[in-house]
Amino acid sequence: MPQKKQSGKQSGLVYSTDPDFVFNLDDDEEPTTLEPARQNLRVQIDRKQRGGKEVTLVTGFVGSQDELDKLGKMLKTKCGVGGAAKNGEIIVQGNHRDRVVQLLLDAGYKQTKKSGG
Repeated sequence: MPQKKQSGKQSGLVYSTDPDFVFNLDDDEEPTTLEPARQNLRVQIDRKQRGGKEVTLVTGFVGSQDELDKLGKMLKTKCGVGGAAKNGEIIVQGNHRDRVVQLLLDAGYKQTKKSGG
């Protein structure tokens, strides 16, 4: 028998025996943004599914989409290239790994490291 796909806000909860149970579907809260010194960022070069073109990929950001967009815009502006900030990752076009690591360290992201070869 095929399984039903859960759509939208269904959590799969059927019944609770706890008399004080409160059913809450408010999962729309954005995660709180960690301060820059506590962010654990990894910077790597990526060529997968990009037609052989290199991009600099920054992963590990914990926080709201607005803060991610601000950080992405700062990196793209300082490198003078395009890119995107989505799904907790920042993509900067081109091989700018060393420059991005230095920019992040200067901005207070002390746990930034290079990742990959």
